[in-house]
Amino acid sequence: MASVNYRSLAADILEHVGGEENIVGATHCATRLRLKLRDDAKADTAAVEKLPGVITVMKAGGQYQVVIGNDVPTVFAELGKISRFGKDDTAHETPSEGNLLNRFIDMVSSIFTPVLWPLAGAGLLKAFLSMGTTFGWVAPTNQTYIILSAAADALFYFLPMFLAVTAARRFKTNQFTSMAIAGALVYPSIVAMAAAGEPVAFAGIPLVMMNYTSSVIPIIVAVWLQGYLERFLLKILPSAVRNFLTPLLSIAIMVPLTLLTVGPLTTLAAQGLSSGITAIFAFAPWLAGAVMGGLWQVFVLFGLHWGLVPIMTTELASNGYSLLMGPLVPAVLAQAGAMVAVAIRSRSAKRRQVAAPAALSGFLAGVTEPGIYGVNLPLKKPFYFGIAGGALGGAIAAVGGSASSAFVFPSLLALPAFTSVGSFTLQLVGTGVAIVVAFTLTFFFGPREQADDAAAPAVDRPAGEGAAAPTESAPGAGTGSVKALAPVSGTVVALADVPDKVFASGAMGGGIGIIPEDDRVHSPISGTVQAVMKTGHAYGIKSDDGVEVLVHIGIDTVQMDGDGFEAAVTRGQRVEAGDLLATADRAKILAAGYDSTTLMVITNTKALTAVVPVTKGHLTQGTPALDVEL
Repeated sequence: MASVNYRSLAADILEHVGGEENIVGATHCATRLRLKLRDDAKADTAAVEKLPGVITVMKAGGQYQVVIGNDVPTVFAELGKISRFGKDDTAHETPSEGNLLNRFIDMVSSIFTPVLWPLAGAGLLKAFLSMGTTFGWVAPTNQTYIILSAAADALFYFLPMFLAVTAARRFKTNQFTSMAIAGALVYPSIVAMAAAGEPVAFAGIPLVMMNYTSSVIPIIVAVWLQGYLERFLLKILPSAVRNFLTPLLSIAIMVPLTLLTVGPLTTLAAQGLSSGITAIFAFAPWLAGAVMGGLWQVFVLFGLHWGLVPIMTTELASNGYSLLMGPLVPAVLAQAGAMVAVAIRSRSAKRRQVAAPAALSGFLAGVTEPGIYGVNLPLKKPFYFGIAGGALGGAIAAVGGSASSAFVFPSLLALPAFTSVGSFTLQLVGTGVAIVVAFTLTFFFGPREQADDAAAPAVDRPAGEGAAAPTESAPGAGTGSVKALAPVSGTVVALADVPDKVFASGAMGGGIGIIPEDDRVHSPISGTVQAVMKTGHAYGIKSDDGVEVLVHIGIDTVQMDGDGFEAAVTRGQRVEAGDLLATADRAKILAAGYDSTTLMVITNTKALTAVVPVTKGHLTQGTPALDVEL
């Protein structure tokens, strides 16, 4: 299948199933492109089956399933380039694990990933400009400075519009409609109404305005809701008006809805937060400093910091200084310190390339977005360690009564603003402690990550593709054999008797099925994990000898959307034979009406001499199940 033109194949499939307008939804599993069609009669199944690269077509579970094999992620990715479908860039990844907070962090991090390098570049430019004004190299009124400042600030100011694009890809919405919604949030008149602080109403309904520039969560929530609205509209609107009415109604509904809901909720939360912190400062400055130092970056993430900024500016206007700003330098530089530890410790060159410049922009200009969203937040522990360091450092700074005499971005270059009020010594001590704590904890207890070359697919392919491609030439043909071990204990089922015609036909390769007696599924070979389906039901492993094994838990269990499955490995991870791959809840599988048979298939069988089942009857996990002749 190496000679298949995947883009042409995707286009041909799209044409023969009745075009994009005949597709309600698209996804894929380990081997199949799964389409939900409006009208099955419009699909030319015979023509689809004749396409080079297509094994067969199945219709089951209300889906039109185009069986492609291991290269289905490639075709799915190409489908995304020519239609609004196929844009699930996480199809090869482990499903989000853990609690709601971890899943939220994973989602936000994935949305930020495509804009990390521009953020890093703009952050460094801001750092250099800040250095220039601090040392008197250039005046803030200089026209050259103003132009460069606009270049550096634009990405941060209009951040919601950039996130609209990546969120649209994540939630499968029309990205240009998403950008229009984001554009409305940062439209000059909207920003002006928020700054004026005067009563605002929409159709007689009072609006609580807030500043959405540089915000993150509001546009992500808006695009997420847009996805549901768009799918509803596409389903109910007649085809003659669908193309223009869907974006029209999406924009007309989502912009007011976002302003009516997200704005008030965020503003109320910010007001409550600011009142609480101000009150704490009155009787326990160390506690207020710990809260500000530890959670400032969290406040920024949710846009709650906008409720504190007016208090800071009011303090500056009335007192000539702001106590609330004292703990912010430790808060910001603690995160930068954690970034430095990641830059030193991580084995991933790609991660280091983001962490190093992000740390520099954090230290010099207080710009942490590139590092927060590209380093600390995705890795989780560095972000938590930064919170710990910031809390401790913020408490120390607040105890000394440290305050800023000017509204500045918390950074090393902004430290002169903290010299005239309170103890500058404790400000420096608090900042140093914050950096050291975050750096030390991250360095010794943070994740090391795998080297990039270890995580890379064994076969070169376009970005975003996860499964290993079938090998056309035999991987050491005739040079020996490999024993594939039983991934689970249970009763052997001949592949021909498996209740799935694609696997039963041998089109995917030779192998066996096992009716499992245990919920734990293990690796049948030693090698590298090439694919982990986001639903957790299928895993591709390639051995050091070039044998490619697909372990597929249950029949058609992709429909369970990950419920009952928990992955224990990630793509690119090295595993040994017998290592745990996943846990599958057999009771849930059976209760959902699916067959729990676990399949073990050698997907590059055609490149090998033979694939022979070792035994019939019962197999114990870890004992030889297939004899693979190279």
